[in-house]
Amino acid sequence: MSTPIDVCVIGSGPAGLAAAEAAAAAGARVLVAEQKPSFGRKFLMAGKSGLNLTKAEPPEVFRGRVDAAGPVAAALRAVSPETVCDWAEGLGQPVFTGSSGRVFPKAMKASPLLRAWLVRLSEAGVEMRARWRWTGWQGDALSFDTPEGVQTVTARATVLALGGASWARLGSDGAWAERLGEITTVTPFQPSNMGLQIRWSAHMQPHHGAPVKSVGLRLSKTRLRGEFVVSATGVEGSAIYALSAEARAAVATGDALLRLDLAPDLDPEALTRRLSRPRGKASLSNHIRKTVGITGVKAALLREAGPLPDAPGDIAGRIKDVPLHVSGLAPMDKAISTIGGIGPGALDDTLMLRARPGLFCAGEMLDWDAPTGGYLITTCLATGWHAGREAAGWAAGRE
Repeated sequence: MSTPIDVCVIGSGPAGLAAAEAAAAAGARVLVAEQKPSFGRKFLMAGKSGLNLTKAEPPEVFRGRVDAAGPVAAALRAVSPETVCDWAEGLGQPVFTGSSGRVFPKAMKASPLLRAWLVRLSEAGVEMRARWRWTGWQGDALSFDTPEGVQTVTARATVLALGGASWARLGSDGAWAERLGEITTVTPFQPSNMGLQIRWSAHMQPHHGAPVKSVGLRLSKTRLRGEFVVSATGVEGSAIYALSAEARAAVATGDALLRLDLAPDLDPEALTRRLSRPRGKASLSNHIRKTVGITGVKAALLREAGPLPDAPGDIAGRIKDVPLHVSGLAPMDKAISTIGGIGPGALDDTLMLRARPGLFCAGEMLDWDAPTGGYLITTCLATGWHAGREAAGWAAGRE
């Protein structure tokens, strides 16, 4: 391109589009380059079963659930769940809050919001280029492989929003880490919000895909209550994802034992009293079903732990503590998110890379962690808006 761009944003996920939005609002001429044939692919996939934008809770509580430091934490302090709701509604996408506090667009899917967002960016003069894969620099110019051959862009400031290392087919392949590793420290990626692998016995096969609701879970010293899904290779779902940090540490030390409480509303004494009722000619499994309601996939999980004891108190103890041996973590490319990437020490307060002035970073390529439930998208938006504003300011100072 012969005309210099003020800000070039590389990557079109929520962090990249937020950066473009903020930079354009600050008066910068902006170009967005995306390696895939269309924009916001992972964003669309995240909203396939309902786009969870944020969580309606006090900002200090929200921020406490995001493991972030330095400039990422600072960017998040400038944004609240209400900010995200106002932003979505400003795009003509009204939102609602579910019973758990999770906030969704009323349309539920991501596509209407993304379409409105792209229209607004176009109206703001943002140029969009698909099938442009960033390959590094030629001198001071950014270099891209495109359908028209190698293209170079001269930008006064650049925002990288290249994602982490999960869902490579949607664009987050982590390939940038080797390139940036030549100029700064990049922490190796690890999966987050991922499933856990369990080597099921054959009797679990009919239950693959079955939801397990209202159970207690314990891994290491962490206890929580929630639900998950049994998969062919293990377990996944919101309650499992919430144990990501504990699972990474436990698997690394070879001491990964997931313990389930299949009847969290009943204490062992209450279970024992129910199980002590006359059994008659009923089988033990039918007796457990009738007295404490353990059926279906929960009954299969109870059996997975081995032969059941005979004494009611011992059966109650097993129901309250079903051990499942975790053999490993689900592959990183199947994780919802990753940790690792560019750490806070490599960035200044503006999210600019200390090793290369004028190069800003945002989104999942930064080293932070958050659970599902709206925290991931909100933090990507927050870092994108922050990086975009700062990049526009940097560009303006170099005109």
